[in-house]
Amino acid sequence: MNIRDNLLRLQASLADATRHDLPVQLVAVSKFHSSTQIREAYDAGQRLFGENRVQELIAKQPNLPADIEWHFIGTLQTNKVKYIAPFVSMIQSVDTIKLMHEINRQAEKCNRTIRVLLEVHIAGEESKHGFSPDECRSFFSEGLPAQFRHVQICGLMGMATFTDDVEVVRREFRNLRRLFDELGLLPAIDKSLFCELSIGMSDDYKIAIEEGSTMVRIGSAIFGVR
Repeated sequence: MNIRDNLLRLQASLADATRHDLPVQLVAVSKFHSSTQIREAYDAGQRLFGENRVQELIAKQPNLPADIEWHFIGTLQTNKVKYIAPFVSMIQSVDTIKLMHEINRQAEKCNRTIRVLLEVHIAGEESKHGFSPDECRSFFSEGLPAQFRHVQICGLMGMATFTDDVEVVRREFRNLRRLFDELGLLPAIDKSLFCELSIGMSDDYKIAIEEGSTMVRIGSAIFGVR
C-alpha cells in the first residue's frame, strides 16, 4: 500500500481505539524518510510530523509546506537547540533541566514560546532517557516551571520497554498516566495547557490509547520500514 492508504487505515484504527472524548493526535515519524514521502503524507492530509535528528530536520523544513507542525522527538543536545528554535512546534524529549534552560534561552531570542513535553524514564532499559517520576514531582512542587517564561510545559512523554510482553508495556504506560494525572492536580499546573500524554508507537499504540494517550508517534506503519 502507498502512504495515503497507510494513513487512512491508521486513522481509522486510531478512531476505533480511542477511549476518551478527544481524538488522539497522530505524529507521523518521518525520520530517515525523504521530503517526497513527507509531501505525500502531507497531501493526504497529515500536518504533524516528528523528527529525531536536528541535521535532518533543518535540511527538510525549508523545502516543505510552512504549515507543517514539526515535533522534535529524539535526544536533543543543548548546542543544537538554536537550529530548530525558530520554527519547531513542540520538543517532546526534554530530559534535563539544563536542556529546558537552553530551550527557554533560544525561544526568547526568537521572541516566541516553545511547547515542550517532559520525557519520563518509564522503561526497564537503561538506554532510555528522561526524568524519574520523583524528579518530575520535585520540578513542579518546587515551582521551577516559573523560571521558563518562554517555554510552555504541555505534558509528558515516555517510551515503553522494547518487549513482546504486552503486560510490561501496559504497566509502564499506566504508571506514566498515573503520574500525569497526579501532576495535573498540583496548584502550579495549568490543566488547560498541561494536557498531552505522548505514549505509543507503531507496535504499541493501541495499548497506549487504552491507557490514556493523547498523542501517538508512528513511523513504520505510515512510511514503511527503513
